[in-house]
Amino acid sequence: MEEENTTIIMASLSTLSPSHLTNLTHSILSISHHHRRRLAAVLSSPTLFSLTLRHLLSLSLPDKTHLIANHLLSLLNPLLINRKHQSLTSYATNMKLRDLDAVVLLLFLCETHQLDPDVLEASADNWREILGNMCSDTMLSNNSGLWTCDAGILMPYIETLVRCKRFVDIMGGYNHLRRGDQKQGYEVPAARAAVVALRAVEVFKGAGEEVECVICKEEMSEGRDVCEMPCQHSFHWKCILPWLSKKNTCPSCRFQLPTDDVFSEIQRLWEILVKTSDLHVA
Repeated sequence: MEEENTTIIMASLSTLSPSHLTNLTHSILSISHHHRRRLAAVLSSPTLFSLTLRHLLSLSLPDKTHLIANHLLSLLNPLLINRKHQSLTSYATNMKLRDLDAVVLLLFLCETHQLDPDVLEASADNWREILGNMCSDTMLSNNSGLWTCDAGILMPYIETLVRCKRFVDIMGGYNHLRRGDQKQGYEVPAARAAVVALRAVEVFKGAGEEVECVICKEEMSEGRDVCEMPCQHSFHWKCILPWLSKKNTCPSCRFQLPTDDVFSEIQRLWEILVKTSDLHVA
């Protein structure tokens, strides 16, 4: 599964034009520097480290999953920023600073455990010093020129995406099952911001033409404002608004609007990447 996800991302990246790829690397570099600064701030301050670690320990496993899921969403958005889907993608989640500090520390703890499980066997009182030294070594090695080329920027980004996606897949499914949801056929409402952004258009008909709202099966009067979805299907406002309060899909073609449910939104964005990569391979 990890190799499959890497292949999907690589195939999707290969469809970007040189200018779009440059914009993406600049965006990723900016995000990466911001996350490094936050991690360095946490590790350099005994008080901030203690507060962040205490916050992490207070979170349940599902809450930690949500942290990583929101982090993954923030990383997926730059990959879609220059595609025609951008106006349809989720509205970037502004994570609270406390949660950002918690997730970058959590991911660094996971990475540290993966590289050297024995390191964290030490007392938690010594973690800040140990992790601080490891973070400094990592930053020094990355300043050797690795980050000056696109590949050096993209590879750590791809690896982080894949790791987060794998964890979110496992725990997202677990969270849905705990709530009693069915993974297949699980419906969520459209995001409020996406609904507010929908266009009002006038109905125009040709000679003898009837334009029907597929929800109520009634004709849409010419010259009246109706709602147009991004897929260009139109509906009565009074019909589509209740529909979108329960489902984020177009009644005609199943096109998906953004949603405020973090796991559903990750799945929606991932499906865009899969379709893009499939088209490239074809």
